[in-house]
Amino acid sequence: MPDIAKKIDGKKFMWDKGHYSTEDEARQKMTRYENEGFEATCVEENGEYLVYTRRLVTEIVLEEGGQIS
Repeated sequence: MPDIAKKIDGKKFMWDKGHYSTEDEARQKMTRYENEGFEATCVEENGEYLVYTRRLVTEIVLEEGGQIS
């Protein structure tokens, strides 16, 4: 079973639990994730392709009176 999470270039990515038989199929899924605001990467393991994603933080919203520590 593939790792649920991987560190890639110092960033934590989560496996989408899909098993893709071709790189093209995995890249199509990656494009969908990227269009939804995720960073995505493809990893080949044991002859199949796995997609790992992470949400890109583009904005931090604080509630009234909130603080960043």
